Amino acid sequence: MKTFLMVLLTIALTNLNDNYHEAGKSEMVYYSPKTSVRLDFTYEERREEAGEFAEFAEELLGIKDAIKEDKTTYTFRGVEIGTHTQVDLKRPHVIHAENGMPWLLVNINDRGLLVGYNLPPEPKEHKKVPEKGAEWSRISPTKVLPYTEEIVEAGSMGAGSLRAQAQAVAKQIFRIRETRMYLLNGEVEHAPADGQAMELVLKELRRQEKQLVELFTGKVTKEIKHKHVGSCPYGENFKFWNEMLYFSEENGFTGADNVDADKIKINVEFVHQYLKKQEEGKKAKKDKNAPEPSPIMYNLPGSAIALVYYNDDLIQSKVVPMAQFGIDVPLPKELFTGAELPKIKFSEKTGGVISITK
Repeated sequence: MKTFLMVLLTIALTNLNDNYHEAGKSEMVYYSPKTSVRLDFTYEERREEAGEFAEFAEELLGIKDAIKEDKTTYTFRGVEIGTHTQVDLKRPHVIHAENGMPWLLVNINDRGLLVGYNLPPEPKEHKKVPEKGAEWSRISPTKVLPYTEEIVEAGSMGAGSLRAQAQAVAKQIFRIRETRMYLLNGEVEHAPADGQAMELVLKELRRQEKQLVELFTGKVTKEIKHKHVGSCPYGENFKFWNEMLYFSEENGFTGADNVDADKIKINVEFVHQYLKKQEEGKKAKKDKNAPEPSPIMYNLPGSAIALVYYNDDLIQSKVVPMAQFGIDVPLPKELFTGAELPKIKFSEKTGGVISITK
């Protein structure tokens, strides 16, 4: 059904655009892929939030390393080098129904890339859509601080209310710790009936204590973040991609005007296959015994050598295929003759042949 719809679409395109098509003929059109280089930089953001009662932390709780001012710092973690596949609209390939090949066996995906011949389309992975209201289950309800009446009243006092409230909070912390100790020692008259209930009670006491202690110590939050950088080069003269990024502990990724920032250098060299294509074309003209080509083309990709430096130290390197810097090669027509047709799987990323079986 999908192939049939593709046929109808290409017939319709024939009547609208005659750049690559012949009017009045049934045909199928697919494209070679092209590749963009993608760099995924990973870094950590660390946020320190000062405690409301930080100045009393050592006096009331004996805590010496309380956070007394808000601060955000960044730590560089690394980079991954990858690729992203797109359709190369400058390299269309047409298969006419009149060429004698079983052309309806060609599998083209919804982006117009050749993925197989004489193979059933691979099923798509569908992401599970959450049921209505399910997204609310991922949102934690606001945790109200376990303030007692004494703590609230201390906060409403005039001069010295901050100290008074800190003292009241410290007393509540000690009460929670005492309650937990009594529970663990079995010294509570109405203790939880079973182990599971006991664990729930202890868990809630730990939560309350943590919330109150953070009013003195402050809070540290860590989050992993990403910065994506990419390039989709095209053209015979495009041979290098060089870029400089800047990263600092105070600002994360920043501009070149930050003199204290570390330098991240991106060097990518693209290896073309155009000369090989020209040479193969010349040989094909001279070779009279060369097999008759079919309209089904596979791609021999070029490549990119990607290097990433951090302050002149090489931290990542990778060779990745670059489809648009490769050459299109036809499969021999004799491969598609006979009673048993081949099963061919093509790479969506490079356009190359993955496997041929009969």
